[in-house]
Amino acid sequence: MPDTPKTERFSDFITLERAGRLVTITYDRGDGLNALSIQGMTELRDVARALADDDSSSVILLTGTSVFSAGADLKDPDRKGRDEMTLLQQRSAVRLGPDMCQAWADLEQVTIAAIEGFCIGGGLALVAACDHRICSDTAEFRLPEVPLGMNMSWRSVPRLVALMGPSRAKQLIMLGRKLTAQTALDWGLVDEVAASGEAVLAATALARAYAALPPIALRMTKQAIDTAAQPLAFATSFMDRDQFLLASQSNDQAEAIRAFLEKRAPDFSGD
Repeated sequence: MPDTPKTERFSDFITLERAGRLVTITYDRGDGLNALSIQGMTELRDVARALADDDSSSVILLTGTSVFSAGADLKDPDRKGRDEMTLLQQRSAVRLGPDMCQAWADLEQVTIAAIEGFCIGGGLALVAACDHRICSDTAEFRLPEVPLGMNMSWRSVPRLVALMGPSRAKQLIMLGRKLTAQTALDWGLVDEVAASGEAVLAATALARAYAALPPIALRMTKQAIDTAAQPLAFATSFMDRDQFLLASQSNDQAEAIRAFLEKRAPDFSGD
């Protein structure tokens, strides 16, 4: 007899459902885009931290709505006022994204992201911190940071290199290349492509296979594999937050944003 799911509201944007040793987390801002606002990222960080001590679960499935996430919420009022901060305050303010991703990467439970629709920018950084990614055939992946004059941060570069290798990671990260679901599968970014609307169903099937395994052996083996796959992850990404602050204050970054809004080719100067 399968366990009857029990659903609870964790926070404004997050619902938590338990079924045996499987926990399903749904992120839903109710705006059709699931953009990553300050509040949204805080809640995603906090739910991962809350589950870190949950010995009753073996697998955590993370999903969104018809869109996983369209990336940063540039209209978020909580982002305003950064120009008035000291550099130290700005450095602290940009911790949230990497802390959110790291909270998911640190989980001992197996983590699976089920992706429908857009998975862009910070949304892609978040799913890269999970163990598996299963998407629908209408999913779309893109990292616009470098073309917009910023570096790719949130400690995501070593994770993406481990998944795809350096050549394909460069095309995704540096060129900002848009990946369809099939290309993401071919490149190793995702594990499986399901029919539209069935990403959660496919992810749940994988999750149940993990949930049936002995919990202690499962957790120890996950840690061993992750350590073997990314032994230098921290050493190669610990400065990317400071690199982001540097890049975001450059004239080229401002020019990239102006050109994007004006729908023209940017004129970069290296300044």
